[in-house]
Amino acid sequence: MPPSTRSVDVLIVSLGSTQGLRTADEQLRDSLARAGASVAVAYGRAPRQMRTLMLTDLAWARAARTAATDALATMGSSPRAIIYSSTTAALLWPRPGAIRFDATSAGNRPGRHGLWQRPLEHRRLGEAPLLLPWSEGALDELGDASPAAARALVLPVAVSPSGPEEAVRDIAAITYAANPAKKGLDRVLEAWRVVWRDRGEAVGQLVVAGVGGEDLEKAGLPAGGEGVRVVGPLAREEYRALVRRARLFVCAPRREDYGIAQLEALADGCRLVTTPAPGPYAALPIARELDPRLVGEDLAGALRAALERPADDYAERARVAIEPFSPQAVDRLVAERLLARLLA
Repeated sequence: MPPSTRSVDVLIVSLGSTQGLRTADEQLRDSLARAGASVAVAYGRAPRQMRTLMLTDLAWARAARTAATDALATMGSSPRAIIYSSTTAALLWPRPGAIRFDATSAGNRPGRHGLWQRPLEHRRLGEAPLLLPWSEGALDELGDASPAAARALVLPVAVSPSGPEEAVRDIAAITYAANPAKKGLDRVLEAWRVVWRDRGEAVGQLVVAGVGGEDLEKAGLPAGGEGVRVVGPLAREEYRALVRRARLFVCAPRREDYGIAQLEALADGCRLVTTPAPGPYAALPIARELDPRLVGEDLAGALRAALERPADDYAERARVAIEPFSPQAVDRLVAERLLARLLA
């Protein structure tokens, strides 16, 4: 949807390259509107698939620049503030603005994958009047990019229960693996095979969402197997309905830039079974606090503990732990701290 031609307080330049980014931008738009700001969103048009991460980032950065330029040209007057959603969206910006990000290229584009992105990102982060990391971990990853603390406000992506809790949780475990290699799906499947060999059908079923059989075959992974059901990419409502039916959410990411699927699983009453991972993994300290037995490199052992000896009050304590990520908490942050700084 193109932005309105009327003057607005805030223009959000949305990369929208993943469902998580799109959801975050929609939430921010609505939260700013509830705080009394007029908001428009300029969406980057998805480029064709590229062979490398360097080319992919360049294509998305160009798409974001085009979206921002076109939006500014159609507005009756310039917006009072611009928010670029992700450092990639800001790389080729037509004019400076705030940058909201889950992670930096300095963190998730090591080596040759980020040869051109990292130095330009360093510059943009130094030029931005306001930095809006999703988590404290993302802020920590800035390193010496800029004296960031004075210009930063941690602004989480809100999570909340997706519906009423199911009376019966008939799915043993669920995982989300839209990027199987990064999400460590191979390690999840191996751990599940170990548990399945020990307990057989009594263990129940692992549901793999977010990836289809063809992509699994490309990644060299089986599209199913004993105790495993692959459901592929799903509409958001369908996916969250499955999460509400699951007892566990299991994952073994090789790097985690935020972990919104894990936070959503906690909101929907799942116990989180995970390996540690580098990156600003917001759910990791919460999972360790809730039940340290379920966090570690021995994923099969953690699964056994979660399935055989679950903590009775886990879901109640999880709801308390993720209260800072609730829509109400994020709305307060936007209204009381963000808007004034954004429009100053």
